[in-house]
Amino acid sequence: MRRSRRERSPGVKRGSVDVTESRSAMGEEPAVGGEIVTPRRGRPKVSARLAWIAIAPFAAWAVVRLGGLERGSFLTQLMTATPYAVVASLVPLLLAVASRRRLAIAVAVLVTATLAAVVAPRTFAVTQRAATGPTLRVLSTNLLFGRADADAVVDLVRRLRPDVLSAQELSPAAVLELDEAGLKELLPYRVLQDEFGAGGSGLYARYPLTEVTGLFEAIGHNMPAARLTLPGGGTVELVAVHTYPPLGPWTAQWRDGLRALPSAPSAGPYRILAGDFNATLDHAEFRALVARGYVDAGAATGNGLVPTWPANRRVMPPIITIDHVLADRRLAVTGYAVHTLPRTDHRAVFTEVRLPR
Repeated sequence: MRRSRRERSPGVKRGSVDVTESRSAMGEEPAVGGEIVTPRRGRPKVSARLAWIAIAPFAAWAVVRLGGLERGSFLTQLMTATPYAVVASLVPLLLAVASRRRLAIAVAVLVTATLAAVVAPRTFAVTQRAATGPTLRVLSTNLLFGRADADAVVDLVRRLRPDVLSAQELSPAAVLELDEAGLKELLPYRVLQDEFGAGGSGLYARYPLTEVTGLFEAIGHNMPAARLTLPGGGTVELVAVHTYPPLGPWTAQWRDGLRALPSAPSAGPYRILAGDFNATLDHAEFRALVARGYVDAGAATGNGLVPTWPANRRVMPPIITIDHVLADRRLAVTGYAVHTLPRTDHRAVFTEVRLPR
């Protein structure tokens, strides 16, 4: 006897399992129109909130750095890490991309680009002024309370043959040790304001020096100034710079000390400031000083990111650039190098400049 159509189950054969029922039992999407629908799995997505939280501090950093808005000890010290903030800002940029929010991506790109724009120029040498006059070589080093290895300092002087040495944290004992190591024969002329502790500084030279007084008010440690005339012609005034660090209550004196340093003249003797400024090009006060007629020798030669402090640490390598030679912009900077000396936390900075004829 034949079965009626109602008793038959469409699409089901004897001994088989209904496809729709089996798919439903397995937790998959039911068949639609005879086809199995598989759910799409999209790329992992970062929440927009997380992306903005990551972007915000770097955006604030960029605004402070670009506008020179650092105030107080904390922000002033934080600005020294701006070169590292460029790299770190790539993290919120990646989070913004993962969030797939266009506004977040745009802001993150702008932040990274802004930070990079203020740091990158220090890695490129700039075209120097035409100068065919005599060459002046300047070496600057912080002796760490006079504890630096005197023999190593004098060996470096023998090797580099500087015409001038600017020494910071020059103690009376260090003066004797340097002379005993041979500095008196190499650089016999000097204007010294040595002192116990960090306050002493001095200028040593290959040629006669004349002390200059009343050029500026030294706010901070001793900062002697002297005038030197090169045998080939041309007179240069030099200042051994050592400002207070921008730490706690010293921050205001650090700022005032940078502001008190003399500007480069537009005529007359050339001027060079060499020493431990306790400042980097990411500080508005230091940039304002450079703008008063100087060029930073490190940045001018594409070496502006070579760190000078702290040196000789077992764990931490040098990370920031606070030792500088600022050259009168009428001079041509023809050489720059950084050297490590034993028993001091600062690296020595050597600069070669050429005077116009």
